[in-house]
Amino acid sequence: MEHRPRSTLIVTTFNWPAALDLTLKSIARQTVAPGEIIVADDGSGPETAQVVERWKGRIGAPLQHLWQPHEGFRLARSRNRAIAAATGDYLIIVDGDMVLHRHFVADHLDAARPGSFIQGVRLLTEGETAERMLREGSLDLHVFSRGVRRRRHAVRSLALSRLLFGERVGQSAIRGCNQAYWKSDLLRVNGFNEAFVGWGREDNEIAARLYNVGIRRRNLKFQALAIHLHHPPRQPKGVNPNDVILRQAIERGETWCRQGLDRHLVPVFQVRAQPESREVISLEPVMREVEAKLSHQGIPSLAARSHESPLRNIA
Repeated sequence: MEHRPRSTLIVTTFNWPAALDLTLKSIARQTVAPGEIIVADDGSGPETAQVVERWKGRIGAPLQHLWQPHEGFRLARSRNRAIAAATGDYLIIVDGDMVLHRHFVADHLDAARPGSFIQGVRLLTEGETAERMLREGSLDLHVFSRGVRRRRHAVRSLALSRLLFGERVGQSAIRGCNQAYWKSDLLRVNGFNEAFVGWGREDNEIAARLYNVGIRRRNLKFQALAIHLHHPPRQPKGVNPNDVILRQAIERGETWCRQGLDRHLVPVFQVRAQPESREVISLEPVMREVEAKLSHQGIPSLAARSHESPLRNIA
């Protein structure tokens, strides 16, 4: 790709510092470094902060740690705070238990297309394999490695990737552990829905709203490879209340969530005070759309809220 967008790599984490350390180690070896890295932390203990500090200055890009108190599983809020803080136009989002192929960032940036978001894949490890990788600090597996599943996701092939790289919609195989979005598209639908507390479905719900505004999904296979470190399943047994929120979004054709990204954004009038910024120019139409939707729903505008906290950036 001749011109790659400025990128932010967002890494979500909670209380698994050993896995995060291996994720950051894999980021440090990227053939194309992201513009910045933000660790979005849902309330981990001090060991996680120590891991991030150790990697600052060693990873090839600015590294920021955004921590929030742990008040239940609040992945959507943690992601929104990172999105609001991001300076990149293109946001790559991974979980902090993913070990990235050395061309991971380059592949994502080359796959970026207007009007679509990217759904990537993951090579699954079994418990013993994940433990060995963590113990040895190893970053690579291959198609014939023992203790892995979905072996096809260990194969990097540009030719095969291009054959399968079409637009689509649908809820199957959506996984937030390896995705990429244009920041302007996330602003358009107000980011992730913070009504989701507890495991699951926030990735599917934002996909539904993106589909409803005309954004399509592209499945990126045989590129942007990553290894998922095994851990016990986290999904709840029985009925998941998050399924209700997802079903409503689909049935109602929703394009906007009330508890979303706008809670964490810099007020519009502060952004416009930086006329030299190219990002300001590209985001202004989107921000006007955000303001209009807030007004339509009877929610105070971002500029109005700024009088309560004029220096607020991340809530």
